[in-house]
Amino acid sequence: MAQEKPDTDFEVSGGGTIYLLHPLTEAAAHWIATHIPEDAPMLGDAVAVEHRFIGTIVEGITNDGLTVQ
Repeated sequence: MAQEKPDTDFEVSGGGTIYLLHPLTEAAAHWIATHIPEDAPMLGDAVAVEHRFIGTIVEGITNDGLTVQ
């Protein structure tokens, strides 16, 4: 059975000091590979992002035509 493409490319979870940026599509994984430093902290497949950077990252994602939930 074929998997359906998720409606959203990224999911942001967490809050406070650290947010987790979860790629949900191949396009999202590619965006991370090309825009996030290779040595960024990871938790599973999610990028751990300090609160002071999450807004700018989400803005960059949406400016590139991807969606964030």
